[in-house]
Amino acid sequence: VQLVESGGGLVQSGGSLRLSCAAAGFTFSSHTMNWYRQPQGKDREFVASISASGGSTNYADSVKGRFTASRENAKNTLYLQMNSLTPEDTDVYFCNVHILRGDRRGNHWGQGTQVTVSS
Repeated sequence: VQLVESGGGLVQSGGSLRLSCAAAGFTFSSHTMNWYRQPQGKDREFVASISASGGSTNYADSVKGRFTASRENAKNTLYLQMNSLTPEDTDVYFCNVHILRGDRRGNHWGQGTQVTVSS
């Protein structure tokens, strides 16, 4: 299983970024995908999830109304559109899939992409 995030960077408060996660090594279109973030020195926290079809999403209260998760199953790619960013959104963002069955079962993570929001 490979998950490769991209799109992070430095942005001013109020700005936007779009993160991408390229997936490989499993049937992307069959799995719920998740975004997490990790503040420095703290545990990873849930940001958003999107169902296998893309028809259902869930968000942490802290990002609801500002972030949008989406996916293109034909491209095996997950996205996170982040708007109205604040310095509190500064974190490393991770793509995640939890595979329950088969020889690829397990909780899989990408390497993360740094998002820095300046005030």
